[in-house]
Amino acid sequence: MSERGMKQYFSRLLDLLHEAGINTVIFQIRPQADAWYNSSLEPWSEFITGRVGRNPGWDPLAYMVDECHHRNMDIHAWINPYRVKLTAREGAFRETFIRKNRNWIVRYGSSLWFDPGIPDCREHIVKVVTEIVQNYDIDGIHMDDYFYPYPIAGLNFSDDASFRNYGKSQGYNSSQKDDWRRNNVNTLVRELHETIRNTKPWVRFGISPFGIYRNIKQDPQGSETDGLSNYDDLYADALLWMKEGWIDYCVPQLYWEIGHNRADYKTLVEWWGKLNFASSIYVGQDIVRTMNPGQLHEKMTLVRNNDGLKGNCFWPAYELENNTGGIVDSLVMNYHYYPSLPPVDLLAEHRAPEPVYELDLRDDYKIGKHLSWKTIRPRSEIERPAYFVIYRFLKGYEPENIEDPRNIIGITQNHHFVLPSHPYSGDWLYVVTALSRVHSESAPEGIVLRVY
Repeated sequence: MSERGMKQYFSRLLDLLHEAGINTVIFQIRPQADAWYNSSLEPWSEFITGRVGRNPGWDPLAYMVDECHHRNMDIHAWINPYRVKLTAREGAFRETFIRKNRNWIVRYGSSLWFDPGIPDCREHIVKVVTEIVQNYDIDGIHMDDYFYPYPIAGLNFSDDASFRNYGKSQGYNSSQKDDWRRNNVNTLVRELHETIRNTKPWVRFGISPFGIYRNIKQDPQGSETDGLSNYDDLYADALLWMKEGWIDYCVPQLYWEIGHNRADYKTLVEWWGKLNFASSIYVGQDIVRTMNPGQLHEKMTLVRNNDGLKGNCFWPAYELENNTGGIVDSLVMNYHYYPSLPPVDLLAEHRAPEPVYELDLRDDYKIGKHLSWKTIRPRSEIERPAYFVIYRFLKGYEPENIEDPRNIIGITQNHHFVLPSHPYSGDWLYVVTALSRVHSESAPEGIVLRVY
């Protein structure tokens, strides 16, 4: 696809997602030790131009950041930390990056992986994330469920050498190799948390792990399921990451159907929703496995009725583009009929922005009748107003509640808002609030307009 064609595709897709009420886009920029952005550390992705390392002549991540923010949507940069090649074709080891770092790489099945037990691998991944966070105005860094690879029956992951070189010197014996593997992943997650906080503290860090943490047969605190274990098979301890505050949000991939005999969606929603950590939890929804059995309403209801869950993450985006099973129609007409402000899911300390001031009604020939306002210079970037929310109430007829999304009539990055038409005459109260980079909302400022 050409640059023009790809930009047009992304623009149309973002328009559709915005119309469907999606407020955050998770954009994959590093599927396999490559880059959908200008990197000094890893080659351009073959999925852009068809060839590894070929410069496409434009920067997809920079384009997506601008386009998402233009639509008042957040964008989280999604990386796969350890995967080097999903399919290692003949000649892969002749590629410059892989040849240069051959000692870091393990072949497992048909794929190539960084060995998580080698400290240089971890250091490289931290440098990759540092480069992304420093160079792009993203709102979050996101990793999915690929840590140690999904197990292949009868095939061992070849990390005996790194265990001898590093694991034993760290105090692990042969019976503790699983613990050592988990510690490798935990150390990466902790170091990424620290790196992001020290670089841009308003950038969130989230992970979408496999949906089963542990089965009850493995752990009495596990879920009533019988499937692969995130903790035991992928060596990923999502509960520890939330307990320690290393991730701001978690998106367990609950991709099964309601009534699945080994991993029932309802059982898992309730299990994750009972956790009591500061990290926000959103539910990862598989669109096809939701729409084909006609379970959207019941799944959305289960999430919305659970106080421990903050929302949904729909995967993959192209199924929204296809309107699979009429999902976009349902979101637009029902579940996302009113806009939703993303929750404050940053664990770092911060303050809300100062309220707007000099809120006034103006009229000029360029933009017509509009509200305008000013803002105080923020104390820090984390408190800078990223968006403004406009609420409207007919005085004397409805409660003036800014917690009710039905009262939102606009979200903008501008310091002005063009007035819509009024369905009734009377006194209309307009309220404007400022949202920070992490969605913390300021105190409201209001103005009453009389409409005849």
